Amino acid sequence: MATQKKTAEVDYSMQEKILALYELQRIDSKIDEINKVKGDLPLEVQDLEDEMAGMQTRIDKINSEIDELNALTKQRKRETDQAKIMIANYKEQQNNVRNNREFDAITKEIEYQELEIELAEKRLKEYAVAVKGKKLQLEEAENLGQERAADLDAKKNELQGIEAETAPQVAEFSAQAEAVKAKIDERLLTAYDRIRRNVHNGLAVVTVKRDACGGCYNRIPPQRQVDIRQGKKIIICEYCGRILVADPEQTQE
Repeated sequence: MATQKKTAEVDYSMQEKILALYELQRIDSKIDEINKVKGDLPLEVQDLEDEMAGMQTRIDKINSEIDELNALTKQRKRETDQAKIMIANYKEQQNNVRNNREFDAITKEIEYQELEIELAEKRLKEYAVAVKGKKLQLEEAENLGQERAADLDAKKNELQGIEAETAPQVAEFSAQAEAVKAKIDERLLTAYDRIRRNVHNGLAVVTVKRDACGGCYNRIPPQRQVDIRQGKKIIICEYCGRILVADPEQTQE
């Protein structure tokens, strides 16, 4: 709210806005330097978190497969028990048959149930082997998950330590940046942020050095340099798209 009020009350000239952009870049570059201390830690933490999430998904899948195999095992055992009961019943019926045709029919039923038992036992052995294999996979995944969890904790602790150490500096520079942004209109800030995202070193605002762009080092025509020094409008490098400003120190000299 305070920033919006200040921007609304003060009508800054284009030259003041350009100088504010230069100052904002200077502050953001200091914050970038502080963040470099973190190195690849933020990416490493993110990668480990992603890997942990993938690992958990794999563990959940293996557990689901084991549960399914256990359910099939129970089903096959029930079918086997039922088949044994039916065989016992058929054998009892054979004692009371009236002719050979009935005896043969019951015998075929017994043989069929015995085949069902044989098939079920074969499936039970397959399920047992599969469960054993899945449990080995689960153990490996859980062990690897524990290793990755330890790595993640170590990386997080290291990153948190760096962030805690640099937080006061970052907070100070961030406050300075907010004060400078009050002098820059929203359109210029949006362009500045967009350029910063699109260049590898985060330099959206550069000075002209030795008649060349301080970002891409391509030569700047003399007339364009005059326009840059006058500071009446935003000048963009036609090669790299960065905002060009006159070096304040050289201007003061």
